[in-house]
Amino acid sequence: MSPAYLSCAYLAPVQYYCKLFHHAAVCIEAYENYPKQTYRNRCVIAGANGPITLSIPVEKTDAPKCLTRDIRISEHGNWRHLHWNAIVSSYNTSPFFEYYADDFIPFYERGSYRFLFDFDEDLRRLVCRLLDMETEASYTASYIYNVSNDFREGIRPRHPAEDRSFAACPYYQVFAQKLGFIPNLSIVDLLFNMGPESVCVLRDGLASDD
Repeated sequence: MSPAYLSCAYLAPVQYYCKLFHHAAVCIEAYENYPKQTYRNRCVIAGANGPITLSIPVEKTDAPKCLTRDIRISEHGNWRHLHWNAIVSSYNTSPFFEYYADDFIPFYERGSYRFLFDFDEDLRRLVCRLLDMETEASYTASYIYNVSNDFREGIRPRHPAEDRSFAACPYYQVFAQKLGFIPNLSIVDLLFNMGPESVCVLRDGLASDD
């Protein structure tokens, strides 16, 4: 099977990690022109009153286009503190939050990362390690059009492309009794609620007709 092409993503949704689980190798795009309003700098978690979008502010560039790998994180608005507080508020009663929380705290210390790409990728590596996923990951050396298994633009918060290979698999969520099951949230929703059994959800996220 050819590798899956993915963008970088901030605590990417379950759909993204299903690609990591079901492909032996993935290629992370580093040479695209940075698009706004995508999972590259945002994730969606479940709060007591519904989904919450957490967005990382990035520095504006003088050029009309900038490579994703060159996008710098802005420290505007104390976002690290706000994001971590939102995550704690949403998941501190989940079954596995205390087990994994210390692994994530360093990412929310001020100034720990300058570039969004590095921040996203180290979070991805952490999640893969916590889930014992051994997917081989490489990086593009230039932007290549018309590749197989191209999910670089399809996995997005607004108007996602049809993905016949993904089937959202319900799992335990803290607020499900109030909100119902919310599919395709950030991987931390799955991780904090299901712990090591998260890989079973990722396994079952492959559509039966694929």
